[in-house]
Amino acid sequence: MLTKVLLILLGLSIILPSRSEGPHVESENGPSAHDDVYGPRPQAAEEKLLSEETKPTLSGPHSTLGKLPAATHILNSILNNYDHKLRPGIGEKPTVVTVELSVNTLGPISILDMEYTIDITFCQTWYDERLRYNGSFESFVLNGNMVSQLWIPDTFFRNSKRTQEHVITMPNQMVRIHKDGKVLYTIRMTIDAGCLLHMLKFPMDSHSCPLSFSSFSYPESEMIYKWEDFKLEINEKNSWKLFQFDFTGVTNITETVSTPTGDFMVMTLFFNVSRRFGFIAFQNYVPSSVTTMLSWVSFWIKKDSAPARTSLGITSVLTMTTLGTFSRKNFPRVSYITALDFYIAICFVFCFCALMEFAVLNFLTYNRTKPRASPKLRHPDIHARALMAPRASAHQHPDAFVCQIEDSDESDGEEGPSCPAQQSLSPGGIQNPGGCCKWCKKYVCVVPRCEGSIWQQGRLFIHIYRLDNYSRVVFPVTFFFFNVLYWLVCLNL
Repeated sequence: MLTKVLLILLGLSIILPSRSEGPHVESENGPSAHDDVYGPRPQAAEEKLLSEETKPTLSGPHSTLGKLPAATHILNSILNNYDHKLRPGIGEKPTVVTVELSVNTLGPISILDMEYTIDITFCQTWYDERLRYNGSFESFVLNGNMVSQLWIPDTFFRNSKRTQEHVITMPNQMVRIHKDGKVLYTIRMTIDAGCLLHMLKFPMDSHSCPLSFSSFSYPESEMIYKWEDFKLEINEKNSWKLFQFDFTGVTNITETVSTPTGDFMVMTLFFNVSRRFGFIAFQNYVPSSVTTMLSWVSFWIKKDSAPARTSLGITSVLTMTTLGTFSRKNFPRVSYITALDFYIAICFVFCFCALMEFAVLNFLTYNRTKPRASPKLRHPDIHARALMAPRASAHQHPDAFVCQIEDSDESDGEEGPSCPAQQSLSPGGIQNPGGCCKWCKKYVCVVPRCEGSIWQQGRLFIHIYRLDNYSRVVFPVTFFFFNVLYWLVCLNL
């Protein structure tokens, strides 16, 4: 029995050490899943790692602690004798900077200030022979704290008003150094850039908002910019803030600008946008057109209702004035009129003419020169004397004639002089309406019962009492043809 117990204890003592040495052998002879990543090791191996801190660094393709001093040594060696105040290739050849642009957010566009906001990631690439190195690293990625130790192109945006560099949580800039001396510098910034808007065709206008940049101190003989294969990808899920505009495309140009300090190469990127018409139509065109049509209601109101017609006309004119002022509220103070201003001005003219139509009608029908005879001749002697007046005065005044005062059937119960078709004694034989001015007596008939043909000797006679009937047709037809011509011209320009 004692021998069996001893054999069992001996077997356990052999099995337990072999199990405890298994993971240790695997970590030394075979690679694990955590050897290729710089980070914390499993908790089981913590004590062994702490015990080996004082030992020499292991060499091998998967040894992270062996590459860190090597990277530090390479970085210190290339920056030891590096002068960041001098550009690469100074005195020998110009530095070529390749530019690439990525747009994060575009907009909003401020019409009043004539500027727009853009959030970009700006990338510049150039070669610096002083940064070449030999080693197993293909490139170094340095954060924004190392930017001040390297030479960086002094690129500035020529049409920028305000520029903001993002620094949360760290400065949003990065430098990547390659083995062959190629340097990539990337920075994120938000720019408020000026955009000269030509508002002549507003609101059917399109604009090209530029983003122009160049070197501040290096002329073309020392620094040359060139575009990378530029392609702007428009993501529909991106939070672009154009609001009233639609993005239609992007173009770029390269030009040389001469200044007193030298000739500089300027790169310009144009963001093309076109205005959305729906907002302006419901805010300006529809109210203006409806107000103009409401002013025509006065043509169907009786001439006796002067307060109603006057109130309607004045209200229409004041409404058009308010609409014209409101359309200019958030608008730059340009010295020319826009397409919208022209439309509102024409609508204002239509409303004003509708008011003036009633003023003319009222003046010619109620304030014309009345004959000396009273409207109702009570005494027979006076009546006979008035009837004999044409015969007595015909020989003395050939151009004079007398109209009888009668009630008018065509003037809605109004009283006015009735002038039957009488030929004047003048040689021309043209009808001479009573109470008219000399310059319009051949073309205008003021009296309600103006008989005779419309055309007389090539002249068109206008019946003042029928002025409302004419206006009911002339105003809508004229406004319709104006709209047709207006939209054809504006949409085809």
